[in-house]
Amino acid sequence: MSPSNRRFNIPTPQDDDVVPEELSELGQLIDTLSPTRPPELDVAFQRVLNTALRRNQTLERVQEALSQLRVDIKYLMFDLEITRRERDELRQRMEG
Repeated sequence: MSPSNRRFNIPTPQDDDVVPEELSELGQLIDTLSPTRPPELDVAFQRVLNTALRRNQTLERVQEALSQLRVDIKYLMFDLEITRRERDELRQRMEG
């Protein structure tokens, strides 16, 4: 990433945050504009960038939570099946 993009706090490839390629290109295009460009443009771009990064982080957290939920459900289903087997065995012992 070029040093000029560091002004927008665009993460480098080794950072955990992944910037969509389109936003990275937009940041580079904004940097090529005249230095007298409205400062609001830089502020607006930084807000969009921060929002995209937060959205990606939230999505990653949701995906991790769903993965953990799937594992938890599998354990619960296994536990339920074992509990049912034990119940059935005890019923047979009590009846027979």
